[in-house]
Amino acid sequence: MPSNVLVAYGTTNGSTAEIAEAVAAVLRKEGLAAEALPARSVTSVSPYDAVVVGGGLYAGRWHKDARRFVRRHGRSLAGRPVWFFSSGPLDASASERDIPPVPGVRRAMDKLDVAEHVTFGGRLAEGAKGRIARMILRSGKGGDFRDFDVIEAWAARVAKELTDGEKNR
Repeated sequence: MPSNVLVAYGTTNGSTAEIAEAVAAVLRKEGLAAEALPARSVTSVSPYDAVVVGGGLYAGRWHKDARRFVRRHGRSLAGRPVWFFSSGPLDASASERDIPPVPGVRRAMDKLDVAEHVTFGGRLAEGAKGRIARMILRSGKGGDFRDFDVIEAWAARVAKELTDGEKNR
């Protein structure tokens, strides 16, 4: 029986949701049952064997829905494999180097023994919600800095770790 994986995400303008959907699609392609859901809509993680949590970065903090998800489901998450991802840099930095998790994410990782964290580039497009987002766009600093080849390669690595783990049980 393949692992059932939840990819929960916190997003404001949809960029992190698109990353989560891409991760879930790769997991399914690799033979796992996977679904991407907004973190705020998840009432229980008990149906899942593993969880990936993603959050957009805003002013040095993970999206509030991702933070709340981890707090709300912390006990249940502690008993299963968990991976974290962040999205947000509006430049090429995520493609050029490993960006460590922000402090709040690091604390959650330590508490839950998270397998891995990765930061992907973000996207900020015209029509984005929020006063700060509109200011960033007016200053010409928006754009799409996500690298779906990197995202998909990471998701394939997560799938391999899960399927290798299944074989070793």
